[in-house]
Amino acid sequence: MNAAKKTILLVALIALAVAPSAFACATCYGASDSPLAQGMNWGIMVLLGFIGIVLVAVSSFFFYIVRRASAMEAATVHNNLTQTKQ
Repeated sequence: MNAAKKTILLVALIALAVAPSAFACATCYGASDSPLAQGMNWGIMVLLGFIGIVLVAVSSFFFYIVRRASAMEAATVHNNLTQTKQ
């Protein structure tokens, strides 16, 4: 093992040993009623809301495209029938 790999491994082990509380969220660490935990929960809800809005927008776009294609097909059939009758 060369010196760079040993140094990286040593730094990673020190980081893991020194700050175990840095890897826990406020809820997991035991302070679930803290303002930090409440802010985190609101942040999660806002992000879920944005995901929902984007999913609704994408599905609405495809619904619009399908309806528009159906309307154009119906108009084309109607125009072909009226031209055939003349």
